[in-house]
Amino acid sequence: MDFNNYQPRKRLPYAVRIRNRIIVFAVFMGICALMGTCIFGENESAKAPPKEDSSTEAVDSTAAKASTMQAEPFAPETETPQTGMFPKADSEDIANMQASVAAAVAPAEVPPEAEVIDSTHIKAQTDMFLAEKIDNLLRRFRPEHAVILMVDPKSNEIIAWGERRDNHVQEKPDYFIKNTFPAASLAKTITIAAAMESNRYSLTSEIPMIGASHTLYKNQLRIRENFKGPFIQMQDAYAKSSNPPLAIIGMNVGADRLKSAAKKLGYNMNFPGGLPGRSTYAPPDTGYGLAEASCGFTEATTLSPLLAAAQVRAILTKKPLEIPWATNLEGYAPKSRIALDVGKFSDNTYYGLREAMIRSVTNGTARKNISTKHMARKNYEALAIGGKTGSLDGHDPYGRYEWFMGFAQSKADPNLAVVLVIMQVHDLQGMRSQPATQVAGMLFNYWAHQNLPKKGK
Repeated sequence: MDFNNYQPRKRLPYAVRIRNRIIVFAVFMGICALMGTCIFGENESAKAPPKEDSSTEAVDSTAAKASTMQAEPFAPETETPQTGMFPKADSEDIANMQASVAAAVAPAEVPPEAEVIDSTHIKAQTDMFLAEKIDNLLRRFRPEHAVILMVDPKSNEIIAWGERRDNHVQEKPDYFIKNTFPAASLAKTITIAAAMESNRYSLTSEIPMIGASHTLYKNQLRIRENFKGPFIQMQDAYAKSSNPPLAIIGMNVGADRLKSAAKKLGYNMNFPGGLPGRSTYAPPDTGYGLAEASCGFTEATTLSPLLAAAQVRAILTKKPLEIPWATNLEGYAPKSRIALDVGKFSDNTYYGLREAMIRSVTNGTARKNISTKHMARKNYEALAIGGKTGSLDGHDPYGRYEWFMGFAQSKADPNLAVVLVIMQVHDLQGMRSQPATQVAGMLFNYWAHQNLPKKGK
């Protein structure tokens, strides 16, 4: 043998080797299946059916034949049993199997009843187009509980509203005057108003920022000497809804000034006819409870949607508080304008509150959704939009409360403006609806399309 000319044998390609292995495995499994069919098939065929009594055989066969003819008129009278590797199932077995699989995978469901839309409450409102838009959004997003209120700040008249609870859009605004809703971070408006009224703070005052914005621990309220940590301006603390800085401001301002500012915003007042109900603001004189009340980190501070709209309107117009009214909402809002003896803030405070609310939209918690993401660019640029967000867990009704109160005002004509209040309650264990700021952006955009003058006119 010539070892010098020896060449190693080349291996088959990988794909060919895998194919050959699959073929061998398939042949092996087929042989095993054939052997099993031969062994167990003979055992079954060797078993004889039990012999029935001859006296009842004729009756049973007649009854069986009659029932078979009624149930399956086209089925053959006798069927030859089939044996082999893959015995053929009869049509009845296949039908039963299909029925059981269908029942397990897609059980029969009763289609839900179509909701009947009653537009009576829409047609009765001042701005029917805006009311219809609100109604559509409530049916589309389906919040657990919600109330939407829009007011004309010039006349202070309610122009459109909508409410949803008990899985249905309501025909009456019961939530307008309800005073069990926690005010959450909307109470921060009281704090910065008291701070500016005290002449100790301005929008650009630097406040120590200790820890996270959304928490409120006692160690976040202790400021060490020669503090070198981060600071935040008061307007940004309000815009970003930071709890510790606002709590520090409230503790420095004091409970008396906070209560005085709260009174001018309508808290702790009994309104004529109980419209709305009494909203509560009762901070303790000192301690951690004062800090909680200053930043709205407590359920004890409550607010009704109607009063929230009155607060925004007062800030926008720089006028004393006045509850929004409507001629066709008896029992839910005053029928006419009623002057309230609550006093007013200084013009500087009203200006600061308005600017802080605008900063919430441009640099704060409402920036994401009240933007060109949900508004036409031309409308967004033509409006001065401000607001305040808030969220907190509550118990009447139970869930996560989410607020937005704010305004949209034309930059070209300040007389064209609208006040908007949205309050939603989300199920803590279920799916949340769209954010209140997203709904606000869509409503501001729709209002602008309807009310801002078109170019060339």
